[in-house]
Amino acid sequence: MIRKHVPLVVLLATLLSLAAVATGGTATAGTTTAARQTLQLVIASITPDLPKEPATEIRVSGTLANTGTEARTGLRYRLRYSAQPFARRADMTAYLSGQEHVQPGGLRDESWLQQPLAASAKLPWEFVFTPQQLGLYRFGVYPLTVEVVDAAEQKLAVQRTFLTYLPKGTKIPRASRTRLAVVLPVIDQPHRADDGALLDEDLTAGLAEGKRLDDLLKTAQGVSSAKGVTWVVDPALLDDVRTLGRAHRVKAGAETVSRPADAAATRWLGALRTALADSPVVATPYADPDVAALAHNGLDGTTRKGVAAAARTGREILGRDVATDVNWPVGGVIDHDGLDVLAVAGVRSVLLSEANLPPAAPAATVPGAVAQPPATTPDAVATLQSVSGPVQALVADPVLSDIVGATASSPDWALLSRRRFIAETAMISTEPVTGRRTVVAAPPRRWSPDPAYVTGLVETAGSLPWLSPATLDAVKPGKVVTPRAGLTYTPQDRSRELGKKYLTGVRRVGERANLATSVTHVTPDAPGDDSGRFDLALLRLASSAWRDRARAAEPYVEQLRSTVDGRIDQVRIVGGEQAEQIRTLAGEDGEVPISVRNERRGSGSTVAVRVRVTSQKPGRLRIEPYEDRMVISGGQTQTVRIPMTITGASGGQTSVTVQLTTDDGRAYGQRVKLTVRSTGYTGIALVIAGAALLVMLAAVGLRVLRRRGARRAATATPPRRASVPAGTES
Repeated sequence: MIRKHVPLVVLLATLLSLAAVATGGTATAGTTTAARQTLQLVIASITPDLPKEPATEIRVSGTLANTGTEARTGLRYRLRYSAQPFARRADMTAYLSGQEHVQPGGLRDESWLQQPLAASAKLPWEFVFTPQQLGLYRFGVYPLTVEVVDAAEQKLAVQRTFLTYLPKGTKIPRASRTRLAVVLPVIDQPHRADDGALLDEDLTAGLAEGKRLDDLLKTAQGVSSAKGVTWVVDPALLDDVRTLGRAHRVKAGAETVSRPADAAATRWLGALRTALADSPVVATPYADPDVAALAHNGLDGTTRKGVAAAARTGREILGRDVATDVNWPVGGVIDHDGLDVLAVAGVRSVLLSEANLPPAAPAATVPGAVAQPPATTPDAVATLQSVSGPVQALVADPVLSDIVGATASSPDWALLSRRRFIAETAMISTEPVTGRRTVVAAPPRRWSPDPAYVTGLVETAGSLPWLSPATLDAVKPGKVVTPRAGLTYTPQDRSRELGKKYLTGVRRVGERANLATSVTHVTPDAPGDDSGRFDLALLRLASSAWRDRARAAEPYVEQLRSTVDGRIDQVRIVGGEQAEQIRTLAGEDGEVPISVRNERRGSGSTVAVRVRVTSQKPGRLRIEPYEDRMVISGGQTQTVRIPMTITGASGGQTSVTVQLTTDDGRAYGQRVKLTVRSTGYTGIALVIAGAALLVMLAAVGLRVLRRRGARRAATATPPRRASVPAGTES
């Protein structure tokens, strides 16, 4: 029966219907389409979720709203159903898509809307019935349709859902229950390039109340005690939030400003750690890199570094070990190249989409006919072969994954999605198969969950008697192996990878980063190894978050490139910034001093470099053997003296180049050009010059001796007496 909320006389309804017929006869297709768009039919409630008695009252209620600007008349509600349960999940999908040849066929009840539905008005409706009235008597999934039609039998609004009936006394042995593994991700995009400043304010915004990361936390808290939930977490996100929770720097426009610790970030991280404490946690490789793209561009080793960094970072932040031997490739899609890279990195299980590893289709019985999909749901577990041996594949069910990851699309989306989840899992359990199966549900990796919806869905899964919740680490192959068609990696899948041009730029930055760290001097007494200093930064650049967003990644690439170049420039030849340096070599041989400055500070600041000096004219200026290796502490300058010999004509100048190198011979930093000037004095010239100097000294000495002799002679001669005039007496 239907509960009528607005009692009006039947005569009035009849007159209205006749008027509707009269106008409906001249209505165009466009008018009908417009009518459909202006009526909103909502199913607000269906109780109970799982009726078990033939006489149980089932209530289906909701509202009908007129969102148009004109009143609607001559409307009828209908409840349609079928007493035959669905035989295949494919039929359920066809039914929801509106295919007319699929159930239902029966009509349970209908009623005229006894008054016009005014513009912007909303009226409630309700159907009440029992399984017995519908003729339901066995465990199964049945269609249930509510529709609104006009007097001309035109469907103006339709809502399709499912009724799952489980008669009391139906036995579902525990051993035959379907294992359900729910995988929920906590994955974002990188927010730093190097380990320094945050490049945007998006992380702070995402942690705000009601935003995506806040909803992820609430979801984790809501299902913290649920069984059968495995979390897949990117440690790079936790690392970024940890950075935000400390005094940090953030790029604001063209400037980088200092900010105090963000208390909200600290609270979020602590609350997530608590929420995940009792649940299995799988870590993606650090920053969730695009493994397939890395494999196809010769960057295989990056994935291995990402797996190691994920284990280390996850343990530091969550305070416990996280699993890194399970991997969820981006999109659930991988090829054999990527699988080999993962296997070499220690991965033993991969979570894939059904499109990537489809079930083997049965051969068509009629030549030329299209092979039909399997009639039953395949077991999620399969085995793949890699260069490192067998790898377990866990194939996510596409329908269940879509249901878990559903987002608001209509007022009744949550109710209808939960009803379909109940129906789909029940349908799997009623399929005629032997042996126990496992199904996996995994929403999109960067989903935006509705915490209340996901929490309710997981709780519902735990209450269904045909399901047995299971975590990924507990999933084992079933007794009956489902044949699979093998990894299917299409050109479209390849086109979605990080582009070759982008990864070529990342590779160049990586080579420079390797150069910057290769000169770090490590000894047992001073283990300042910073060989992995830029590994995390490079993993951030290789994140799958940059798929189809290479322009958004450009600031990250430029920031890291600038940081790496600055690190290299901290070890340099003193004076190398000058346009021209001149050194003077006296005679035909001598030494030219060259100083190297190390501006690095802190751990890993001691460097070991070699100084390579090359004469531009070896026939004129020869570089003699010297000790070329220098070990320089942070903040210090060290000088090496380079012996040189003039081998050609005397005098003039010759150029030499000075280049710092790593121990393995790679050029480090900028090459410096020196001009070496020679005085031109050979050995004979020096002898002649020396003899001339002796003659000059002898002459000077003789002159000095003559002067001294003259003084002595003057002192020894007595003074003359004055003469006396004649005739003078005393």
